Amino acid sequence: MTFLLGLTGGIASGKSTVSRTFKAAGFPVVDADVIARRIVEPGQPVLARIVQAFGPGVLRKDGTLDRAKLGDIVFSQPGRMEALNQINRPYLRAAINQALAQAKAGGAAIVVGDIPLLYEADYADAFDGVAVVTVDPEVQLARLMTRDGLTKEAAQERIASQIPLAKKAAMADFVIDNNGTQAATIDQAKALIHRLEQLS
Repeated sequence: MTFLLGLTGGIASGKSTVSRTFKAAGFPVVDADVIARRIVEPGQPVLARIVQAFGPGVLRKDGTLDRAKLGDIVFSQPGRMEALNQINRPYLRAAINQALAQAKAGGAAIVVGDIPLLYEADYADAFDGVAVVTVDPEVQLARLMTRDGLTKEAAQERIASQIPLAKKAAMADFVIDNNGTQAATIDQAKALIHRLEQLS
């Protein structure tokens, strides 16, 4: 039996390190961010609806979506994030569900759904268990500012758009603490893999 694991965290929490550890161990990982980029490619109905809602200014000259420009709008204007989610979610959910079903059909002991907004988008029930990668708020803020070159205010806006990490951790079946070294996080991910292999 395949164990379907939902993997989530917060922006700049270190979820990618855990996701890579599962991939390196040979388990399929369905990455919601990759799918989210695919559904907004030129010619896709989602992109047309985004342009209709947010204006042609969110497009680059080559017709592709300017994610940074769209991000500035949705994180700084109340209600705009929800408007974007209402456009994206039905297409994104259908594409993720299809990818998870295909991965599960391969018969792997563990299939991972790497979904940043798993709790925000009510995905938890689709999985056998959910793992949350967590860090302290000040660590998360510093990492996000460094990673994306954001001001403190811009980074705080992005963090505030998500459910707080402490709350996600309280809802999770498994918690990986990423306040330490990358090696320590990888060790926790490997321990989780071992535990899930016993359950599958």
